[in-house]
Amino acid sequence: MTATATPQTRAETRDQPSKRQKTIRLVDTSLRDGNQSLWGATGLTTGMVEAVGPLLDQVGYEAIDFTSSTNLSMGVKFHRENPWERISRMRAVMPNTPLSAITTGMRFMSWDKASETVMRMALRLMASHGLRRLQIAEPMNDVESLLRVAQWAKEEGIEQVVAAVTFTESPVHTDESYGRNARLCSASKYVDTVYIKDPGGLLTAERTRQLIPGIRAAAGAKTLELHSHCTTGAASQLYLIAAELGVDVLHTGLGPLSNGTAQPGLENLVGNLDALGIPVQVNREAASAAADILYSIAESQGLPAGVPTEYDLSPHVHQVPGGMMSTLKRQLGELGMLDQLPAVIEEAGRVRADLGYPIMVTPFSQFVGSQALMNVLAGKSGQDRYSRIPDEVVRFVLGNFGAPEGEIAPEVMEKVSQLPRAKELAEPVAERSLAELHEEYAQKFGRQLSEEELLLRMVLPGDQVDAMLAAGPAPRWTPTGANRAAAPVTNVAEFIRAAHQLPKWKYLAVSRGTEKVELRRAQNGETS
Repeated sequence: MTATATPQTRAETRDQPSKRQKTIRLVDTSLRDGNQSLWGATGLTTGMVEAVGPLLDQVGYEAIDFTSSTNLSMGVKFHRENPWERISRMRAVMPNTPLSAITTGMRFMSWDKASETVMRMALRLMASHGLRRLQIAEPMNDVESLLRVAQWAKEEGIEQVVAAVTFTESPVHTDESYGRNARLCSASKYVDTVYIKDPGGLLTAERTRQLIPGIRAAAGAKTLELHSHCTTGAASQLYLIAAELGVDVLHTGLGPLSNGTAQPGLENLVGNLDALGIPVQVNREAASAAADILYSIAESQGLPAGVPTEYDLSPHVHQVPGGMMSTLKRQLGELGMLDQLPAVIEEAGRVRADLGYPIMVTPFSQFVGSQALMNVLAGKSGQDRYSRIPDEVVRFVLGNFGAPEGEIAPEVMEKVSQLPRAKELAEPVAERSLAELHEEYAQKFGRQLSEEELLLRMVLPGDQVDAMLAAGPAPRWTPTGANRAAAPVTNVAEFIRAAHQLPKWKYLAVSRGTEKVELRRAQNGETS
């Protein structure tokens, strides 16, 4: 259903008339970006997303930002859940709303650049299990690479391709380059929608007014979407400006999986659109009921709800994404060097400039953060910057991920060229056909593998795939009692089964009469 502002609200705001009356549509980001930004991509299980799916299907969303290679791999690693099963089960309870995946282009689950064979297999499997939409956010804004993946996606069964113009701030990223990329994407027959992706939450109200008119014109008749983050506290306001400037679709979170470093919450956004007299396509009752389930999930797992962020301009200085900031804090804490966090953040800005200003989005933000940490540690021990360079940064400098829009510092190029490891990594890797891969793994395992298992074994540690297959179907979850972890148990076997349905625990000890059960979960998810 479409909800619009009341006549009274329109009258109250008639001195600020909307520049548009076209109905705004929404994409939900709770299950993918919200889970990743706020809960480290480990907070939701297959049973949980399946439980909220029927209500989300009634909200009237344009699509559900459902998964990514990171989310799929985390489900295997932390929950021992089959990623293809998760997509299929969600599709079964959400027949009307397109499920969407996001990719950075030539990468699937691992940091390494994927071959065409692997990418086509991943796209084919996601489509066959129920994903209808793909968002491509090429981290170099390399349109040629983006359109190549878009073509593969269409050929492998994806119905809708959404091409990102990825926003950042640097001396080499300009409105002219953003507009050019939007025009090239819009002109492609393989692209259905263009979207502005602001992974660092760096857009401001003023910058939004400067940027969107040009991209709106470049997108032409194609749908234009906006995806930003609340990292600086500005997203809720700039979403309203975007709506007035001609953006068709806004990406929002819901309930506990909104705000913080995730997307603006649907609830507040809809009220603000009402106040401006801008109609929005949303079933509010279904959205409220879905939010209630998400809150019950958060409470049952002890997971924090996202909260509105105070206006904070510091991310414009360091451009360190929220997830990367958490990783740096953890790493420095383990080293007993948390006091060095400001130095690492400052060094991250220098490294980014040295590497030609890559956009701080996966995987490049991780590359920059790792190198910055190594440089600070080197300085503490009296060594030079770049005395240690991880393989990922070597590959980046060698051009394995494409060419950055800025120039890589000559001294960094020189250091990399002198590394023996650089010569090893520069060796071309022969592309193997699907038949060759099947033959190799059939010989390795003594049986023919399905494409689903083959792909997972190519990109994930074998013990994780083994544990996933041994675990069987993922358990169902409900917010009211059917969750076995919350139901009474009467014997040891039931206790162990119930414990396995709790995704967040490290040690459990329970005594019952003369019986005592102790369970410890190892890092790989096994129980002992």
